[in-house]
Parts: sequence; C-alpha cells; structure tokens
Amino acid sequence: MASSLVRPSRDRWIGGVCAGLARRFGISANTMRLIFVVSCLLPGPQFLIYIVLWILMPSED
Repeated sequence: MASSLVRPSRDRWIGGVCAGLARRFGISANTMRLIFVVSCLLPGPQFLIYIVLWILMPSED
C-alpha cells in the first residue's frame, strides 16, 4: 500500500482522483473508475465527494 494520497501526473482522466485512490489502495485505476461509476447509480453525494477530493488531494507535480 502506498504511503501518501496524491493525484498522479500520469494516468489521469479528469482530475486524477480515482487514479490516486487506486494507487493508494493498490488496485487498478480502471477498477477504481468502475467502482466510482457503479456507485453513481446509487443515491448519495458521490460527485460532491469527487470534487472535494479533487480540491483537497495534492498533485504529484
């Protein structure tokens, strides 16, 4: 498991949040993106959480 939570400079699609979370938890970025998309089918604040993480997670640059 990686030690820090950062948005990578590579492998970004929109903001790099899913790629950063995937790296932190040691899974594929595409798996994390799939989890996010499936979670959007459920009621809840998924987009708000994504935006907040995009703002709060430092960039790897």
